Amino acid sequence: MANPSVALYLAQRLSDLGIDRVFGVPGDYAFSFDDAVEECTSLKWVACANELNASYAADGYARRFGAAILSTTYGVGELSALNGMMGCYTERVPVFHVVGAPSRRITHQKLITHHTHGDGVFGNFEHLSQSASCVSAVLTPANAISEIERVIHEALKNARPAYIVVPMDSGKIPVIGTPIKGAPIAKIQRQIAVPSEVEAAADGIMGALKAAKNPLVLPSMLLQRYGLKEKLADFLNATNLPFALTPMDKGLVNENHPGFVGMYKGGSSTPPSTQDIVESADLILDLGGVVFEDLNTGLWSSNLTPERMIKVSDTWVQVGHKVWIDTALSEVLDALIAKATKFASKVKTDQMQPLALKGVAADATNSENFYPRLQRMLRQGDVLVAETGTCMIHLGAMQLPDGVGYESQMLWGSIGWGTPASLGVAMANKEGRTVLVTGDGSHQLTYNEIGVMGRYNPNLVIFVLNNGIYGIEDVLSEMGHEYDDLAQVDYHKVPEAMGCKNWITAKVTTVGELEAVMSRINQSNSPAYVEVMIPAAESAPKSEDIKDRAYKLRTPAA
Repeated sequence: MANPSVALYLAQRLSDLGIDRVFGVPGDYAFSFDDAVEECTSLKWVACANELNASYAADGYARRFGAAILSTTYGVGELSALNGMMGCYTERVPVFHVVGAPSRRITHQKLITHHTHGDGVFGNFEHLSQSASCVSAVLTPANAISEIERVIHEALKNARPAYIVVPMDSGKIPVIGTPIKGAPIAKIQRQIAVPSEVEAAADGIMGALKAAKNPLVLPSMLLQRYGLKEKLADFLNATNLPFALTPMDKGLVNENHPGFVGMYKGGSSTPPSTQDIVESADLILDLGGVVFEDLNTGLWSSNLTPERMIKVSDTWVQVGHKVWIDTALSEVLDALIAKATKFASKVKTDQMQPLALKGVAADATNSENFYPRLQRMLRQGDVLVAETGTCMIHLGAMQLPDGVGYESQMLWGSIGWGTPASLGVAMANKEGRTVLVTGDGSHQLTYNEIGVMGRYNPNLVIFVLNNGIYGIEDVLSEMGHEYDDLAQVDYHKVPEAMGCKNWITAKVTTVGELEAVMSRINQSNSPAYVEVMIPAAESAPKSEDIKDRAYKLRTPAA
């Protein structure tokens, strides 16, 4: 039996991981891979509105499944997707970015062709796309088998994107060598550790925990990227250690867990008692590498000294002045579970509570009455997607019901990410609905993806909070700037205009209307799109002191 072509073999090897979707925009140089996707029976093509949206959708899919595939063409396509790939690199999301390139006969002769600068120079965009990946390869028939294995290994080991170039002619030629049939991602050993280092690191961690008077755990979303949520739960249950989550790590653990002390965000923690509980701990086990950036720490209002922290990264562990290298997060967790003993937790905490219902049927909708009703609408299996903006502040402080997942892009913070990302999340989420909350400012950047949603009809509920402005910009600056005003769009009419059939659509201005449409959504299996009117006055600017904490513009006093 003849070997498959380079493009078909690549599609087959990536589908071996269990990936069943390819997000992208077709382009002539990418035809060999796009054709291979159609030929590969285990993959389905998702034709996105543009390459940026496709990269966001692949990001969302990979967050829930573990990895994703993105297909774009040379130059114009890959560069349009670059912002999305930078977000994946920053937030540790493995996406295999496959880029179709001009044939080697064209590049060898330095012919002037489209999607270039017209100077006969090729490969000059590669360093840009490589900067958003942890590994790259240019495939040929001779190297395809070995290079694809290297790329898969590195992307999964590092939990970051891979950049794969398939020249148009190479894509059509059979691979040379013996093709490999791979394993699903859940069965792949993603990192190779030195057993003696892992054992010693686990002993060091457990020794420090036992010596501490009131230790606490801060787990990181990196555990989810490596598929370790269940092992984390096993560790917390085996040790009885109290733990908190930062907003960037929300959704990692059940928020009704008896050991959960709340969302830690420095001076903006929820409940407020969480700050004192976390900061009074004499030892903090940082599992996975919490990111102490501005938004994740209440504008750097956290107070955690490095001397009190055990750092468990994906490949190393540090306890005090001792460092163990060549470890693996999964194996360290296994060793800790094997050595676990029950700790007598001394923490007394005010558990997070459901948001109090406010407002009556005739009241105008606002944030105060929207979020409590959203919280009660959610059910097990749902995944809540928070767009970058003011909604992320509210959602981060909201207690998630049992069995509800959560995704946000707090570190990279690219507005517009949420809408296409929710498409990808919905295609990977087999357990329930995907519920997106987005502001109208962010939504305007990428709402052309609604037409794509209408084509594929995912299990998706979208709430667009319409206040007519870039609300988050007003919060961080001041009101009244013309550049913060948005084009006035009748959002609830968008799904029908873009071909979405049998969707529940509504524009709500009162609490009664909101409750009615939420009830209808929960009694239906149809996708839904709800425009919720929110007062622009809610986006009042923060004080000058708070803005200076965020941007450090004032000359510090001596």
